Amino acid sequence: MQKPDKIILGVDPGMIIMGYSIIEIRSNAITVKEIDVLKLPAKRDNYHRLQLIHERILQLVADYSPNEFAIEAPFFGKNVQSMLKLGRAQGVAIAAAMGQSIPVSEYSPKKVKQSITGNGNADKEQVWQMLQRIAVIADKPKYFDATDALAVAICHHFMAQRPYATKTTSAKRNTKAGWEGFIQQNPGRVL
Repeated sequence: MQKPDKIILGVDPGMIIMGYSIIEIRSNAITVKEIDVLKLPAKRDNYHRLQLIHERILQLVADYSPNEFAIEAPFFGKNVQSMLKLGRAQGVAIAAAMGQSIPVSEYSPKKVKQSITGNGNADKEQVWQMLQRIAVIADKPKYFDATDALAVAICHHFMAQRPYATKTTSAKRNTKAGWEGFIQQNPGRVL
């Protein structure tokens, strides 16, 4: 059996529910190997939950040997305590991946939605509908945290395929904007 081009672990961090997904890339085809959540015990202290996050990431690394790790960056909310807890969850997941020498990439929620749907303000249902088409998965997971993790992993794959140029060239300036340009630049993502 041919070795995959790459295996990506995608994570949607959280202190109550952490979504995760493993995708395998072979000749640019995406196969979902796992999509699930880690439900963390709300009645346990934060340090115990952080330990469980760390252990789950290490177990996923041991089970699937991902060579890339993508995580959703926390969005800025009004509740400082929630932001602090979410940042800790993200940090522990990143540290677990880095401890296994896996390169880490971080994407804003808006960037993930833009990458998957073409709309940075898409809702979770719209993201799920596009994920079904992109990754050919039938059953909707119980939690959107799992689909968010899948979206992060696929966003990372898309970003790696089309790294942005650091300079604008004259050829780049002549490309079409909007949906027409998107379709021309991404023929494989349009059904």
